[in-house]
Amino acid sequence: MRILHIIGTLNPEAGGPTESVRVLLSYGPIGYTGEVVTLDDPTAPYLRQIGFRVHALGPTSTKYGFNSKLLPWLKENRSRFDGVVVNGLWQYCGYAAWRTLSGNTPYVVFTHGMLDPYFKHTFPMKHIKKWLYWAPVEYHVLRDAYRVLFTSKAEKRLAEQSFWLHRWNPHVVPYGASGPPEIDPEQMKRAFFECCPSVKGKRFLLYLGRIHRKKGCDMLIQAFGQVAHEDPSLELVMAGPDQQRWSTELKAIAVEYGVSHRIHWPGMLTGESKWGAFFASEAFILPSHQENFGIAVAEALSCGAPALLADKVNIAEEIAEEGAGLMELDTLDGTLNLLRRWIGMTPDERKAMSKRASECFHTKYDMRENAKAIIRLFETATTHPAGS
Repeated sequence: MRILHIIGTLNPEAGGPTESVRVLLSYGPIGYTGEVVTLDDPTAPYLRQIGFRVHALGPTSTKYGFNSKLLPWLKENRSRFDGVVVNGLWQYCGYAAWRTLSGNTPYVVFTHGMLDPYFKHTFPMKHIKKWLYWAPVEYHVLRDAYRVLFTSKAEKRLAEQSFWLHRWNPHVVPYGASGPPEIDPEQMKRAFFECCPSVKGKRFLLYLGRIHRKKGCDMLIQAFGQVAHEDPSLELVMAGPDQQRWSTELKAIAVEYGVSHRIHWPGMLTGESKWGAFFASEAFILPSHQENFGIAVAEALSCGAPALLADKVNIAEEIAEEGAGLMELDTLDGTLNLLRRWIGMTPDERKAMSKRASECFHTKYDMRENAKAIIRLFETATTHPAGS
C-alpha cells in the first residue's frame, strides 16, 4: 500500500502531527510504504538522515503555506498512490489536495485536534476570520474527503461544535506512539543526564512538550511552587522548545515561589535523551487546556511513566480509568490536586501505576495500530464524486 502524506512541515518543533507522520512512515514491514510532500526548505537540517522519501517543495514564507509548486506536483504524482493523508487544517495543503484529488484519488484528512472548540472560545476574533476561510474552502476539503480522521470519540464529538456548517464522514482511528527504541534504558538515561546534569540522582516529574500557553505551563509552575514543601526531594523538569519565548516569565514565577533551584529547563529533547527523560522520571505531567491526544502522553506510558493529566487532554479519562495515571480539572486547583495526589501515593502504589502505564500503552496506544487502520481504510476506499 503506497500512501502519500501532505504536511506543512516535518520540523520536530512543530509538535505532534509532525511526530505522527515520522512514526507512521517507519512501518514498511506491515505493508505501509509512504512518502511525504512538505512545504519545507529542502536544505532544512531536520530533513537529513530521514528514513523515508520526502519531497520538500519550499521554502515557503507565509503561515498559510501557499506554494505554487504543490498543486502541479500533486496532479503529476497522484496516480502513484493508493491514498493520500492530509495532515492538519487551515493551510494551502488542504486546498491543493481538494482541488487535485477529489474525484480522482481517495484522500483522508487528519484534523489533529484543530477543530476543538477551545480555539473558538479562547480566540473569538481568530474564529471569525476562520469562518471567512471555512465556508468557501475548508468545509469543502472535509466534506469531499473519503474520511475525516479523529483520534478519540471525544475529539469527534467536540469537532462538531466549532462550526454550525459542517458535513463530513468521520472515522475514529487508534493513535499513539512508536514506543522507545530497543536500546538499554540506562544508556538513554545517561543521554538525558548529559542534557540535564542538574537533575541526575534526583526524583523528578517531567513536562515534555512545547512551552506554550495552551499547555498550562504557568499553572504547573505555580502549583509546584505551592506544594514543593510537601515533598522536599521532588524536582520538576520543563523540557521543550520555547517558540513563544515564555520561559523568562515562567522562570520569574519560579523565583517568586522560591523553587527556581528545583525546576530544570533542558530545552527540546530528542532521540535517546528524550526517551531517557521518560525512563528517569517518576511521572509525566501535562495540565493542558486543550490536547487532542498528546503523543508525549503515549510515549511516557510506553516507558512506564504514569501520566498526570488535565481533563482537557482527550484521552485523560480513559487513562485514569485504566489506572495508568491521574486526571483533574485544567485549573490551578486541578493541577495542585494532581501534584498532591501523586505526592500522597506510597512507593508501592506508584510502582503499580507504572506497571499499568506500560500495559496501557501496549493495549491502547501503539501507533502501529494506526498504520494498520489507515491501510484498511484505503483498501476499502472507492473514488467518489465530490460532495457524496
